[in-house]
Amino acid sequence: MSVPVLEVKSLRRDYVSSGGLFRPAKVVHAVKDVSFTLEKGKTLAVVGESGCGKSTLARMITLIDQQTSGEIIVDGATVNAKGGVGPELRRKVQIVFQNPYGSLNPRQKIGSVLAEPLLLNTSMSPAERRDKAMTMLLKVGLQEEHFNRYPHMFSGGQRQRIAIARALMLNPSFLVLDEPVSALDLSVQAQILNLLKDLQDEFGLTFVFISHDLSVVRYIADEVMVMYFGEVVEHGTRDAVFNDPQHDYTRTLFAATPRTDVASIKSRLAKKTAA
Repeated sequence: MSVPVLEVKSLRRDYVSSGGLFRPAKVVHAVKDVSFTLEKGKTLAVVGESGCGKSTLARMITLIDQQTSGEIIVDGATVNAKGGVGPELRRKVQIVFQNPYGSLNPRQKIGSVLAEPLLLNTSMSPAERRDKAMTMLLKVGLQEEHFNRYPHMFSGGQRQRIAIARALMLNPSFLVLDEPVSALDLSVQAQILNLLKDLQDEFGLTFVFISHDLSVVRYIADEVMVMYFGEVVEHGTRDAVFNDPQHDYTRTLFAATPRTDVASIKSRLAKKTAA
C-alpha cells in the first residue's frame, strides 16, 4: 500500500486575543481537531463560508503557521514545525494564493521569479535554472517573449499561470491552492481550472483546493471536506457529498448557492415573472 502524500491528525489552531484591565484574554479556536488523508494524484477541496477556518488550515499544512496541536505528516515523515522546517521539506509543499500580483515581486522579471526557487533550493547552474524556468513558462500556456517581462505587464489570469508555474518549479509533493480563481473572470477561471487538471494529469500532482465556490469544487475535486466554525462537519467523495449531503450545514450551504445551469436559470426567471 502506497504512503499517503499528506496526513493530518487532530490538527488544531488557537489564537489568544489580548485582554484588558477589566476583560480577560479570550481563546479563539480557528481550527478544531481536523483530520484527513490525501493520496497522490488526488484533489481534496475544502469548502465553507468565510471565517470557517479554510485559509488557517491551508497556512498550517503549508508550514507557514504552526499548529497549536496535532500532527502533519508529509510523505510519511512527521513535520516538527517547532524545530524549524528544512529546505527539503519546504520543497515538498507549495502554495498558490488568491491574489497572484500580491505574491509576485513587481521589480523582478518573470524569468527571475521562476528561477528564484531553484537558486535558493538547488545547486543548478544559471543555464539549467533558465532552461527549467522557460520550460515551465511554456507548460502553463505562456510564451518565450514573456520571460523578460514584469508582473504589471500581464493580466490577472496570466499572473495566476505564473504563480502556478513558480509553485511547480521544485516538483512539490502537493500543492495548496487557496481560492486560486475567485479573483478572475468566469472565462479565465475555466482556463485556469483546465490548466490545473492538465498539469495534474501530466505530472501526477496532488492538490488541496480551498474554495467557497461550489461550482468550481464540483468540477475539480475528487473529495470534498466541509468546514463550519473550524470543524469538519462532512467529508466524502465529490459525488457523495453533492448528491446526498448528510449534515444540515452542508445542505444549507448548497441551498444558498445559485445554480448556473440553463434549466435553473429559466426556472428562476419564470418564478420572477409569475411574481
